[in-house]
Amino acid sequence: MSNEILAHLPYKSSFLFVDNIIAIDADGVTGDYTLKPDAFFYEDHFVGNPVTPGVIVTEIMAQIGLVVLGIYLMTTGNHEDQIAMDGGAFPLLTSTEVSFFKMVLPGEKVIVTSKKQYFRFGKLKCSIEMHNTSSEVIAKGIFSGIIKNVAIKNKAE
Repeated sequence: MSNEILAHLPYKSSFLFVDNIIAIDADGVTGDYTLKPDAFFYEDHFVGNPVTPGVIVTEIMAQIGLVVLGIYLMTTGNHEDQIAMDGGAFPLLTSTEVSFFKMVLPGEKVIVTSKKQYFRFGKLKCSIEMHNTSSEVIAKGIFSGIIKNVAIKNKAE
């Protein structure tokens, strides 16, 4: 199931921030991502001392903690708004509230854990935390979003 979910994420390689789904069930997901030292956003973000922008940290948390879990929930179980795995998932982030505690540097591996607060009528709300490999909290917050079933056109790597 994990590989099927990864294959259906609606992002190209330069904006895909999920490497692995470590664990997933109806209550939450844990996944990881290693930030590429040559990623496009490091070139101009604190020249000479690159740091991962907060918006990218937030995006990593949303992709693993909300989109991956949302696709899982929408493709398993018995929901009136269930989507087929051969369809496309289009995530609509509706709100975020994130606190940041540590910087993320180029090449660093992060682990994201999401716990479902509720899932109703295609709307998902989760508490999400990001840790480094030393188990230190990097960021945590509450995310909400809707996963729509749409056809994905031209999803070329």
